[in-house]
Amino acid sequence: MESEQLFHRGYYRNSYNSITSASSDEELLDGAGVIMDFQTSEDDNLLDGDTTAGTHYTMTNGGSINSSTHLLDLLDEPIPGVGTYDDFHTIDWVREKCKDRERHRRINSKKKESAWEMAKSLYDAWSGWLVVTLTGLASGALAGLIDIAADWMTDLKEGICLSALWYNHEQCCWGSNETTFEERDKCPQWKTWAELIIGQAEGPGSYIMNYIMYIFWALSFAFLAVSLVKVFAPYACGSGIPEIKTILSGFIIRGYLGKWTLMIKTITLVLAVASGLSLGKEGPLVHVACCCGNIFSYLFPKYSTNEAKKREVLSAASAAGVSVAFGAPIGGVLFSLEEVSYYFPLKTLWRSFFAALVAAFVLRSINPFGNSRLVLFYVEYHTPWYLFELFPFILLGVFGGLWGAFFIRANIAWCRRRKSTKFGKYPVLEVIIVAAITAVVAFPNPYTRLNTSELIKELFTDCGPLESSSLCDYRNDMNASKIVDDIPDRPAGIGVYSAIWQLCLALMFKIIMTVFTFGIKVPSGLFIPSMAIGAIAGRIVGIAVEQLAYYHHDWFIFKEWCEVGADCITPGLYAMVGAAACLGGVTRMTVSLVVIVFELTGGLEYIVPLMAAVMTSKWVGDAFGREGIYEAHIRLNGYPFLDAKEEFTHTTLAADVMRPRRNDPPLAVLTQDNMTVDDIENMINETSYNGFPVIMSKESQRLVGFALRRDLTIAIESARKKQEGVVGSSRVCFAQHTPSLPAESPRPLKLRSILDMSPFTVTDHTPMEIVVDIFRKLGLRQCLVTHNGRLLGIITKKDILRHMAQTANQDPTSIMFN
Repeated sequence: MESEQLFHRGYYRNSYNSITSASSDEELLDGAGVIMDFQTSEDDNLLDGDTTAGTHYTMTNGGSINSSTHLLDLLDEPIPGVGTYDDFHTIDWVREKCKDRERHRRINSKKKESAWEMAKSLYDAWSGWLVVTLTGLASGALAGLIDIAADWMTDLKEGICLSALWYNHEQCCWGSNETTFEERDKCPQWKTWAELIIGQAEGPGSYIMNYIMYIFWALSFAFLAVSLVKVFAPYACGSGIPEIKTILSGFIIRGYLGKWTLMIKTITLVLAVASGLSLGKEGPLVHVACCCGNIFSYLFPKYSTNEAKKREVLSAASAAGVSVAFGAPIGGVLFSLEEVSYYFPLKTLWRSFFAALVAAFVLRSINPFGNSRLVLFYVEYHTPWYLFELFPFILLGVFGGLWGAFFIRANIAWCRRRKSTKFGKYPVLEVIIVAAITAVVAFPNPYTRLNTSELIKELFTDCGPLESSSLCDYRNDMNASKIVDDIPDRPAGIGVYSAIWQLCLALMFKIIMTVFTFGIKVPSGLFIPSMAIGAIAGRIVGIAVEQLAYYHHDWFIFKEWCEVGADCITPGLYAMVGAAACLGGVTRMTVSLVVIVFELTGGLEYIVPLMAAVMTSKWVGDAFGREGIYEAHIRLNGYPFLDAKEEFTHTTLAADVMRPRRNDPPLAVLTQDNMTVDDIENMINETSYNGFPVIMSKESQRLVGFALRRDLTIAIESARKKQEGVVGSSRVCFAQHTPSLPAESPRPLKLRSILDMSPFTVTDHTPMEIVVDIFRKLGLRQCLVTHNGRLLGIITKKDILRHMAQTANQDPTSIMFN
């Protein structure tokens, strides 16, 4: 049978009775009347050809097993290394929750024995709050460090502060008494590279020298970032959110959340942002926070020994990551719930909220931007929005949906091409080329030369009396008959029209470069570039509507709301709505995105425009494809991820998907009492499957249970070491009673204790939509297919993913880890 290699590594499960008698503080399946011992071994060999016959896995050790006086009953002692999963494998959610119930029951039964046991019980109960507190503290501190370092290194491309080398441009001129209102960013303490090298502050020579130094520093930062990633931590590249979604669904990627990844990601994220590439630090901050959560979880046995419990900590950590990225604690919790978490019980909701709160508090204490805010582009608007503005807001939503659909298709096509061509073999060269093009094109345009967060801040900011930006270069109309506000709508000046042209060029530049930048081998987030594209488009639309309302205030759509001299239109609000629409079009986030942007602005009255734009962008984007950018990258990388949002509507049955198919070899099975040790070892050596169904006999095909490859190997090796008389011709018995054997026969080997007596089964007529729901909601990795109790075949998680790919007219061979 060429079916999937069913479980690379096996594990020993608790007996049915021990599991059903265990208690726990949480339930995995709400409303389940009985806890069944589902055998859910590893789904498939995710690296085709990587597993050789006889590959062993280290998984879990169940309970203790009583030995028999005549027949060898094995695994009565814990085996070193048992209890963990290997790389690129899926955890068994049901087994992990059963382990936690038994641990919880054991602690509760002992806590009244002594004060020490009571203290251990209290420590266990509070360990969840301790680990999320430590995660929040570390996430907030690292986010503040990254913000400060990125600002300083970004300004380093333009010059240096001679009075204090560690000051960025703004801090350098804070204490200067020689700045003017119009040129508030110029002071004697801050020297551009042209002033330092050639002694000229103005002129063509100065411009060219600053241009050269800008490109030099950009390339240096990019080269250093990609080199550190390539040499020390390859997992530190990208945003990390697709992998975190996959990890939270139960997949194991060793090292992805380790200390080296955390260290290198923190350093290279600063370098990548400072290089000026079209990327952001907000997405990678989620990865950084999850690294912190994973590292701290190893300090507490409750989480270090249980993969399902550890994922509750990672859900809370992802909330803390968004909290410090956007200064939005509530939005972070909703982001974790809506976007990344696979299993999100109520207790995790509370802990996520607490972790986000702690992280935001730490970041606020650090005050990295010097404005007492958690983000650089925090804004407040004081003017209301009017009903007729819903139309341009919805148009911005349409633009966001179109941008999202275009970006997903273009970026996935480029990433697929990168994987399939020689270009992907030279990641350092690719990063250098992208950074060089970005720096050369970005420097002449002041809006692309700016740090992207600074650009968003400028686009969001409303024009007040203290604004000196060219976006606020309006002509003062002294003939207004009625002054309602301090700064009414005014005709645009030359600076505004010049800024619009520069913003149009910046929009085209950002759209093109973001497609090629997301996915290169440096830390790269998508939140900020998408928001920048939307903010540029929104500001342009806002200025257009503002000028339309000014020159045509007598039109019926403006007549009721926009009086002459009134402050009617706020272009910064349009930038904010456009930013939310474009980010929603790319990620397909809805509720969490609206709350994040609402927390950014601090204004409740703008929720309706935000909701209208975000929902419109999602509908428009879904018309071209229902998956967001993170789901698209999960599918591109072949991660075994069953998306709970994806609907399965095809009318196929389990018999249509199971293996073996009609032309396949028969299913590799074991019989319960007529196979020898040699027979089983030959089957293990000749196949690479990771588990074998056990049947009564080849004639009846009645299912008895399921045995894992690794358990069989360990049991036979242990029997030969501990018990004399076990030879190749020894009969292996999985039945409760051993059949009578001739007196001269060698001692039989009883392996019923390693047999899973309750493997999850479905009938051959079970609709596949039910099977898919079972796999999603129980976290299964395989189930057996029967007909009237007779074994017919097996369905693995990869079989389901391939079948879903076929029904969607996609390449089913792409479902493997790349």
